[in-house]
Amino acid sequence: MIPEEIYKRRRRHNNTPESILLIIANYVVTSVLFTSVSATSWFFAVVMAGLIWYNVYIIRRNREEYTRVNIIVYIVAWVGIVGLFFLTRNI
Repeated sequence: MIPEEIYKRRRRHNNTPESILLIIANYVVTSVLFTSVSATSWFFAVVMAGLIWYNVYIIRRNREEYTRVNIIVYIVAWVGIVGLFFLTRNI
């Protein structure tokens, strides 16, 4: 029989912070979007608006987790996404 303490040690899906999961989700969505859809498409605008809404929702839901360091990492991640956009447009 498995003791209950094993399940209590694995909180929050193997202890991955929500801020890191949000950054990973942003990179996955934008990478697929940048490589498959032109930037002038209406679908591009709709997906980016949905991604912005999702980011606002997650950040407001987990406001206590976003410290100064997490906010800096989040901003640097978005700078990387903008760089990825220009990289995929020049290829």
